Amino acid sequence: MGKPIVAIVGRPNVGKSTLFNKIAGRRIAIVQDTPGVTRDRIYAEAEWLRYNFTIIDTGGIEPESNDIILSQMRRQANIAIETADVIVFIVDGKEGLTAADREVAQMLRKSKKPVVLVVNKIDSLKDENNAYEFYNLGIGDPVTISASQGLGLGDMLDMVVENFKDHEFEEEEEEYIKIAMVGRPNVGKSSLINKLLGEERLIVSDIPGTTRDSIDSYIENDLGKFILIDTAGLRRKSKVKEEIERYSVIRTLAAIEKADVCVLMVDAQEGVSDQDEKIIGYAHELNKAIMVLVNKWDLIEKDDKTLDKFKKEISSKLTFMSYAPFLFISAKTGQRTHKVLEIAKECYDNYSKRIATGILNDVISKAVLMKEPPVVGLNRLKIYYVTQTGTKPPTFVFFVNDPQTLHFSYERYLENQLRSSFDFKGTGIKMEFRERKK
Repeated sequence: MGKPIVAIVGRPNVGKSTLFNKIAGRRIAIVQDTPGVTRDRIYAEAEWLRYNFTIIDTGGIEPESNDIILSQMRRQANIAIETADVIVFIVDGKEGLTAADREVAQMLRKSKKPVVLVVNKIDSLKDENNAYEFYNLGIGDPVTISASQGLGLGDMLDMVVENFKDHEFEEEEEEYIKIAMVGRPNVGKSSLINKLLGEERLIVSDIPGTTRDSIDSYIENDLGKFILIDTAGLRRKSKVKEEIERYSVIRTLAAIEKADVCVLMVDAQEGVSDQDEKIIGYAHELNKAIMVLVNKWDLIEKDDKTLDKFKKEISSKLTFMSYAPFLFISAKTGQRTHKVLEIAKECYDNYSKRIATGILNDVISKAVLMKEPPVVGLNRLKIYYVTQTGTKPPTFVFFVNDPQTLHFSYERYLENQLRSSFDFKGTGIKMEFRERKK
């Protein structure tokens, strides 16, 4: 088995995300006084005493709601409960026991999982008495905390890890390939991840902006082990009005930074927007591995020239990353979705590629013989030696007479020589030019 999994559940706005962030030790879940802000399950690694475990923050459970988003949040919370080894059931000590709390407690009893009942918002000793009425839920002794102030968390975590002792959990420090799905709202990122996972891991609806956080999902197959990161769609800045949406923009950029492979999803009916360029341009600047998925391809009327026409249109918008492969898919029908991880793995392999120093210098020496560097000012660039200093991205350091004599066109020529000689398709590469001191 892997690490123990702890799910934090409860009705909306009782402080689940605040508690999650305190346990995780960093701000991961969006915290806002708006019920329903956390819509999907969010994972993080945590540690208490000698135990390492995974915590899941869930959308609030509204047992009787018919609202499409709230009903799907309820389903996601159920999946988290089924996945968990221990459940932290959090209730609001200021508001008191509600009918919704009783409904959630009933759901938890049916799960037959260990439950730690946590009464939140007990900010002072005089509020302690507020916990007694929660004995009526019949799921054990409540522990009182103040998630916002960090009070009582040690006692609560002691009760959580007490439930680990009956299980044998192994440490898993596996190498996962991290893939971030980025793009505008409603292009099908969540639908694709659900298709790849074969389960309803993420909320899918036609309402733009349904995914507000970056969500991690784990998948293992013959190609390897992957973490799929679903991100909130980035809108134009003029449309980013809600404070919550501002968090989402930051979260998407952070997801790009942590990813190995960034997958730009484009709506086939709408093409590449300026916002798409900005999103993937950020990944390009970081020299990430990149691929482009054109989704909703099933909705396009086609002839024998349609594919080439689309490729040309997209390439003209994304000229700065001509190395990125394209794949035309339909997340809804599953058309070509089986190739997504295959191509992503190829991009990752190139992102991780290392070239022997001797072979590298042979290639660059031949490139210089075929085309000498241009004269800049009164001097010409001389390349003495080149070495690869890192991977993810592949990083090359050129030792030269004077970096100031490097013309941008010659730098592009050298990059093209590296790409054509060593197949760096699907990944950015980083080149540095340093003066060799005498």
